[in-house]
Amino acid sequence: MERDVFDDDHRQFRQVVREFIAREIVPRHEEWEAAGVVDRALFVEAAKRGVIGFNVPEEHGGGGVEDFRFNAVVAEELAVARATGPGFTLHNDIVTPYLLTLADEAQKARWLPPFASGEQIWAIAMTEPGTGSDLKGIATSAVRDGDEWVLNGNKTFISNGINADRVIVVARTDPEGGSKAFSLLVVERGMAGFTRGRNLDKLGMKAQDTAELSFQDVRVPAGNLLGREGHGFYHLMGNLPEERMSIAVSAVAVSRSVLDETIEYAKTRTAFGQAIGSFQNSRFLLAELDTEVDIAQVYVDRCLAALVAGKLTPVEAAKAKWWTTELQQRVVDRCLQLHGGYGYMMEYPVAKAFADARIQTIYGGTTEIMKEIVGRALGV
Repeated sequence: MERDVFDDDHRQFRQVVREFIAREIVPRHEEWEAAGVVDRALFVEAAKRGVIGFNVPEEHGGGGVEDFRFNAVVAEELAVARATGPGFTLHNDIVTPYLLTLADEAQKARWLPPFASGEQIWAIAMTEPGTGSDLKGIATSAVRDGDEWVLNGNKTFISNGINADRVIVVARTDPEGGSKAFSLLVVERGMAGFTRGRNLDKLGMKAQDTAELSFQDVRVPAGNLLGREGHGFYHLMGNLPEERMSIAVSAVAVSRSVLDETIEYAKTRTAFGQAIGSFQNSRFLLAELDTEVDIAQVYVDRCLAALVAGKLTPVEAAKAKWWTTELQQRVVDRCLQLHGGYGYMMEYPVAKAFADARIQTIYGGTTEIMKEIVGRALGV
C-alpha cells in the first residue's frame, strides 16, 4: 500500500540517510558488534550529513527542522539496514526533546552546539536494577547542598552508556514528594564519583553500548538541573510518546524488511522438488504476515501525522508501541521458521533480526505497561 505521510523533502532526505548508512555504517557494523560499541567519530560524521542534529535550532548549530517524519526516516533506514549499533534514534528522538523543551537559554547555549555537531553524545538514565518499568520506584537520590546537588545511586541498561559525555539522570529529590519527588540532573563525564560499570553483554543489538552507571556522592552543579525541580516524572511522561513512536516505526520497518526478504527466499528455496513458498501453509502464512504488516504501517503513519500535528495522545502511542513490537516478534519468528535450519545461522540476516527484536517489547515500556495505559484510558 502506498504511503502518503512523507513528501518530497522526506524522500530526498531518505536517500541521503540511506547512502550514509551504506557508506559509513554497514561496512563496519560487524566490527562494532564484536567490540560492543560504535566508533564515536560516527556521530560527528552523521551530524555533517544532517542525519543527527537536524531538529536542533540553527542558532545552536542544528538544521532547524522540527518534523518527526525526518526522525522516522532515520529510524526506518537504520532498521532496514539492521544497523542497531548507532544510537541515533536515542540522540534525535529521545534526548533532543528534553533539551529543546526543558533547557533554559544558558543551558541550550552550552549543551546544544556540541550535541548538534555529534561531538558530545548523550544518554538518559531512568532504569535501575530494582525498578524496571516502575519509574515511581526509583531509588537514586539527590540532596541539595548549597549550589550543588549530591547524587547517589545506580542505573542499568543505559543505552549510549559507555560513549555518553552527558547523562540525564532521573533522581529522587524529595523523599516525601509522591509524584513530585523526582527531578532531572545532567551528569557530565569526569565528574568525581561518576563511574561506568561493564558494557552489558546482551542477547541482541550487540553494537549498541549499554552500560551500568554508578553515582557516589557526585556533586552536580545546580545549573545542571534540567526542567523544574520536582517535575521530573511529568517531564518523562511528556516525552515518552515520542520514544514509543520511534520504537513502533522501527518495529514496522524491520517487520516489512524481514518479510520481504523471506518472500524472496521462499521463491527460491526448494523442498520436495518445489519452492517452499508454493506450499499452501507457507503461502497462507506469508499472506497473513503481509496483511498484518500493512495494517500496522497504516496505523503508525496515522500516528506520525498526528504527532507532527501535535495531536498524538499517550494512549495512541502506547497502542502503536505494543502492537507493532509484538507483531515484530511474530514476523521474525515465523520468517525464521520458513528459513529452516539456515534461519538459525547468524550469517543469515533473519537470525540477527530475531535476536535484535526481542528487546522491542521490553524497553520504552513493556507490552504489559502499554496495555495498562490503554486499559486505564478505557476506565477499567
